[in-house]
Amino acid sequence: MRAAGPDYYALLGVARDATPDEIKKAYRKLARELHPDVNPDLQSQERFKIITAAYEVLSDPEKRQMFDLGGDPFSSSGGGSSQGFDFGDIMDAFFGGGGGGQRGPRTRARRGQDAMIRIQITLSAAVFGETRDITVDTAAGCATCGGKGTASNSEAVTCVMCKGRGEVQQVQRSFLGQVMTSRPCPTCQGFGSTIPHPCHECAGDGRVRTRRTITIKVPPGVDTGTRIQLTGEGEVGPNGGPAGDLYIEVMVQQHAVFERQGDELHCVLTLPMTSAALGTTVKFDTLDGEQEIDVRPGIQPGAILTLRGLGAARLRGGGRGDLYVHIDVAIPTKLDDAQATLLKQLADLRSEDVVRVGDGGDDAGGGLFTRLKDAFSPR
Repeated sequence: MRAAGPDYYALLGVARDATPDEIKKAYRKLARELHPDVNPDLQSQERFKIITAAYEVLSDPEKRQMFDLGGDPFSSSGGGSSQGFDFGDIMDAFFGGGGGGQRGPRTRARRGQDAMIRIQITLSAAVFGETRDITVDTAAGCATCGGKGTASNSEAVTCVMCKGRGEVQQVQRSFLGQVMTSRPCPTCQGFGSTIPHPCHECAGDGRVRTRRTITIKVPPGVDTGTRIQLTGEGEVGPNGGPAGDLYIEVMVQQHAVFERQGDELHCVLTLPMTSAALGTTVKFDTLDGEQEIDVRPGIQPGAILTLRGLGAARLRGGGRGDLYVHIDVAIPTKLDDAQATLLKQLADLRSEDVVRVGDGGDDAGGGLFTRLKDAFSPR
């Protein structure tokens, strides 16, 4: 015999053998009449909570059976009041949904994480690009179970706690009374199923760590910090989920001769004093091979010679920058007697035996101090 308490069948006005559709129809009719938006008075609000609790019990086969046997249908949820209600059931009653507010289990297959590795390349590879093989340690699909995570001749089974829903409900007190809330099932972690016999190779994850070699193309013009995205080459997701992306971060090694600044290349060419004075033709190796440079007579230290189109490639926009050759002149520090005599003779011929401290002559448009005075004097 059922213990004393509210008669949920009588509250909804249905027979004890009423079908789920009859129960839902009766609740829908009463809820429309007693909903706080329609009847804001306190009495109607209390009746609305009571018939909602009745619907919650009679619409759930387990709670209905417990009620019919005289038990407390809310005892397993942590409540003993008739005021616990689930807003999902209310929405179902009004709009005819059939899920009871359940979000359902989540899939075990998920997208894999992105991965990133760093590679070092030469300046030549950064300028011209290259194709190379790299070794990657990432998660790959388990070949033993095919990504399912279950052992051979075994399958995942429905969770006994949530019965495949992936979530469990509990009653919490709030200013509205006792509100039914849902949370992921702790037994199956929200999947709705468990794996009693996981694959011995991947331990149920559906993937294993593996090392593989892939071929990548480094485009011309990359620089330190450039990232190359390889779609779908990252880690495979758990239980057969799609793979993430692989990012290749480029580090360009320092060159012994050339320094890069954007799409420009710079180098220093040191000339003997005599070659700088007389002029010469210099052969030297660039990234494009051997080049000849004609040095005009009397070139000064700090002069810059430009070789068009021999710089770095532009990553976006195409074309290449220029190569700038900075001239330096080596002044001898040790002279033997014969060399010293020849230089003195040259100095006598050029009347350079006396060092002048002055304005540098009229050809320069006035000496250094004259030009400085003109620059800072008021106009």
